[in-house]
Amino acid sequence: MSHKNLKTLASLLGVEFSPVSHAERLISALGGLLGILGVIWISQHFVGAHATALVVASMGASAVLLFAMPHGPLSQPWPLVGGNLISAAIGVACARLVPDEMLAGALSVALAIGAMHYLRCLHPPGGATALTAVLGGPAVHELGYHYVLTPVLLNVSIILLIAIGVNALFTWRRYPAALAKSRSKPANTPLWQGEPEARFSHGDLAYALRELDSFIDISEDDLARIYQLAARHAQQADSLDPELIRLGGFYSNGRYGESWAVRQVIDVNGTPDAPQGTIVYRVVAGKGAGRAAACSREEFARWAKYEVANQEGSWQRLAG
Repeated sequence: MSHKNLKTLASLLGVEFSPVSHAERLISALGGLLGILGVIWISQHFVGAHATALVVASMGASAVLLFAMPHGPLSQPWPLVGGNLISAAIGVACARLVPDEMLAGALSVALAIGAMHYLRCLHPPGGATALTAVLGGPAVHELGYHYVLTPVLLNVSIILLIAIGVNALFTWRRYPAALAKSRSKPANTPLWQGEPEARFSHGDLAYALRELDSFIDISEDDLARIYQLAARHAQQADSLDPELIRLGGFYSNGRYGESWAVRQVIDVNGTPDAPQGTIVYRVVAGKGAGRAAACSREEFARWAKYEVANQEGSWQRLAG
């Protein structure tokens, strides 16, 4: 299978290649170990060892969020506490009011999702918490609404305290994420004072997120920070050396989305209507494809970020 096909398959499968360090992975695993040890102890104490597996299931999922994604919106204290408690109450209600267990289970998850959405505490493990209240067996059913307090509230409290303690030991981990708000830019200040098209505020970013009309597991502040760092890197990058521009070469402006383009240099000696040293180019991909124009060598160098080549239908940056 070719490299291009492998990339396509990975994209379809949703394979994430985030550059996470080994230390970060080990910290996440250690946090999960400590969190679940506490949860298991609480569960065994209140519902017995035979029912622990079902009760702990949702906490295992919560542990992944709290220790592997501590900055994410789904991992914050209100989604953790509110999502699990509300879902637990809904699950108990469905178990008591709906005679058919299969229907009660499905209904509990559906209602939990809706409630978490409206109460702004969307937490995926809440679905498991609701389902456990229905399918957890006699040991869970006997608890009734006490299930919301013991073991769910106790479990949530234990894992929350451990998450706060573990993440606080590492300065790059922010939990709760609100602890980092003071380092964020004011809500309506430009994120980056770069080119005119790059100037927008947090309000503009919020508008863009609303237009997507879909829940995204990244906060507005994190998204703004990512853009700010990327824009700063682009602003500080060295310009292409005008002397390196060659006849027949393909060059990209290195941007994303609708602004991206690739130009091919078709003449470096000027035209009858242009002075010597003028670059004549044709846009071969992206914005303005098919258009030909001319500019000075210096102007072209300011536009171009690097030279590219078409490899198996994809424009790739050339090394060096």
